[in-house]
Amino acid sequence: MGHHKHIQKLSAAGLLISLGIIYGDIGTSPLYVFKAIIGERLITQELILGGLSCIFWTLTLQTTIKYVIITLQADNKGEGGIFSLFSLVKRKAKWLIIPAMVGGAALLADGIMTPAVTVSAAIEGLGLIYHDLPTVPIVLAIIIFLFVLQQFGTSLVGKAFGPIMWLWFTMIAVLGFVYILDLPEILKAINPYYAYQILSTNPEAFLIIGAVFLCTTGAEALYSDLGHCGRSNIRISWVYVKICLILNYMGQGVWLWNLQGTKLGDVNPFYHLMPDWFLIYGIAIATVAAAIASQALISGSFTLIAEAVRLNLWPKVKINYPSEQKGQLYVPSMNWILMSGCIIVVLIFEKSVNMEAAYGLSITVAMLMTTILVSVFLMRKKVPIYLVAFFLLIYGVIELTFLAGNAAKIIHGGWFTLILGFALFAVMWFWSNGRRIRNRYMKFIDIEDFYPLIKNISADTSIAKYASNLVYLTSANFNTEIESSVIYSIIQKHPKRADVYWLLHVDVTDEPYTMEYEVDQMIPDQLIRIDFRLGFRVEQRVNVLFRKVVEELVKSGEIDITSKYKSLEAENIPGDFRFVVIEKIISNSNSLKFIERVTMSCHRILKLMSISERRGFGLDSSFVTIEQVPLIVDIPEPIRLTRIK
Repeated sequence: MGHHKHIQKLSAAGLLISLGIIYGDIGTSPLYVFKAIIGERLITQELILGGLSCIFWTLTLQTTIKYVIITLQADNKGEGGIFSLFSLVKRKAKWLIIPAMVGGAALLADGIMTPAVTVSAAIEGLGLIYHDLPTVPIVLAIIIFLFVLQQFGTSLVGKAFGPIMWLWFTMIAVLGFVYILDLPEILKAINPYYAYQILSTNPEAFLIIGAVFLCTTGAEALYSDLGHCGRSNIRISWVYVKICLILNYMGQGVWLWNLQGTKLGDVNPFYHLMPDWFLIYGIAIATVAAAIASQALISGSFTLIAEAVRLNLWPKVKINYPSEQKGQLYVPSMNWILMSGCIIVVLIFEKSVNMEAAYGLSITVAMLMTTILVSVFLMRKKVPIYLVAFFLLIYGVIELTFLAGNAAKIIHGGWFTLILGFALFAVMWFWSNGRRIRNRYMKFIDIEDFYPLIKNISADTSIAKYASNLVYLTSANFNTEIESSVIYSIIQKHPKRADVYWLLHVDVTDEPYTMEYEVDQMIPDQLIRIDFRLGFRVEQRVNVLFRKVVEELVKSGEIDITSKYKSLEAENIPGDFRFVVIEKIISNSNSLKFIERVTMSCHRILKLMSISERRGFGLDSSFVTIEQVPLIVDIPEPIRLTRIK
């Protein structure tokens, strides 16, 4: 835990790192927000001032107050993100799993849109220099390159992220500032009256709201990255980032001021702030910034999936740790799903303008879910109920308004994110519910009843020895119980004689980094149970952890694992270990309700696609035996057979 504490504290390095990791998504929004607000509308003074005012207040209310000030309080031992938040509050109520799953699915769906929108918006600037340049192939090349790069870990590039993003923010601030000097009165847009005016008088207010919302899409990512940077670094660097963003938006407003009465067409105000000689450099910096923004979201998606797997909300998938850095992980299956999603988005929508229409819908949903979970968290923190109600009301209204504004996008492409989000939610739903139904049918029996039998089998030399040490994984939460399938495996399946029987149990805690274990010698030197308590961010490599525990027990003289075979015992050679993994098969499940049968069928399909328990727990295949045991044994009708003499 200690080795990343130094980033958490406020420091220049921490500030730079947070610029690189956190603000990619929110920081690249000037590339497309104003263009989306103006859209096909006639440029008027009300539209410019109203748009700027909406942007300013959205960034203030949504990003600064809700996320940077309030939500960052909800850190789970230094970790942020919707699943960490869920772990903090899940004891409060069963139903909280729904907002957590919906929010997680929405964030993943957004992770598919962001790279496509941002990279497209950046590359489209090239159209100002080379007029008929086809941008789609370039965008696809960059996106594919980004995803292929993932498997090597991002620590190489990560070091450069901070300085490049600092350059980006400073560049957009300077570009905007130069224009503000021409027309300082643009700053009056900070007055919320202009936002109120445009939203109450313009017939297309909802569409404008949907476009404005794009300026805060990265706020959710900012909370997810809490663990990488620490609260104080995020809060301080946000001040700088926000000033740069506002300056740039104001500058775009000034540029548009001279176009009143005309329409924008295909022009992107962002690139018109740049002097001609600077354009090519500006586009290059924008493209790199867009790639960094995408990178941050992709890494965020990996972290999200890894947490979901440990909280049993997602099928067990392969997770790699390409570099030593904490929080650096790579999930191959997710990487290719995200990549295909991005490619499809680019191919369907082609231009960033069309993507904006689909973008933002899922993120509003994720933000609403965070609001619900944060309210529960505030109640747990004993915040006065009227304040919690006020928080819920204000943000409920703001986010439902944004949702309504974004709902107009469903026909323009929002359907795509909806389908995506829904599919991701379905996976979580079927996986966690299927698991729940299975656990309902698991039979647990009192292990103490079998002590004499286990001792006798261990001593019965007429049974060939199966292994010196026989290890079972158990999901029984209490030391007194054991799954009937484990006893079945030891006694009936093929009687297994061993010198020592081990039972391993893994408990996932609500804290991110717990690493604890306890040992219970149930029958001294013959039946030993080890309980591991691991945090939801800890890799579950059971065989490595188990080996470590056995070493410690041998060192402290609590057990003797010397082989009992005469020839090996003489040489003090340790005995062999063998793991038995029991796969529980659901046989004909007539007793289930229809909906549960559907859930179980989907769960079974997901199980085929996920990795086996053996690989999930990092067990070495050379000494693992897999046994299949029926989970539900239905009592069949009595069969009437008549014997003929």
